[in-house]
Amino acid sequence: MGRSASAYERELKDLLQGDREALLRYGRALDPTERPILQRFSERPFLVVRAAGSLGFDLVALRNEFAFPLEVKSSSSDTIRFSAASGRAGEQLEAHRRAVDRVGLIVLYAYRKIGHRSGDPWRLFVASAPAMGGTLGLLLKRLPPLDRTREGNAVLRWESGQPLSEFLRYIALLTDRAPGAV
Repeated sequence: MGRSASAYERELKDLLQGDREALLRYGRALDPTERPILQRFSERPFLVVRAAGSLGFDLVALRNEFAFPLEVKSSSSDTIRFSAASGRAGEQLEAHRRAVDRVGLIVLYAYRKIGHRSGDPWRLFVASAPAMGGTLGLLLKRLPPLDRTREGNAVLRWESGQPLSEFLRYIALLTDRAPGAV
């Protein structure tokens, strides 16, 4: 039996908010050398709110250093084309960009590959990347943007995304404080 799109939203929500059971399940698919970051992340997770239906985003992840509206996509295919489904996804992307640009945020797209059996099934992309400095600017430099077709339509190519485990590791690197720091 397949899982609904909202099941993947809940999965990502649980991971980002540091739910230990979700992190343990997720960690089983990762290389053992990648698992220690999950423990560190569970100690400093995001507050994650499901926003589907209200703000037009699926999730909003919050920490004192970051705020990310997220759109969650899932597919068994290696590619999600925003021009499919009468262009609704492309219109949604542009609406998201306009909304976050006005307030100086970025929107992330999380792509869950259905049926992916080994390694990290999640990939992250940045959908809008205004020039930013500070910690957020450093993070943005590491996140791949959505690809574009020759016609200018957005496309998610799973293999081009940043694995969620790498994203979490970089979040920890940017935000972990040295012992004794204030």
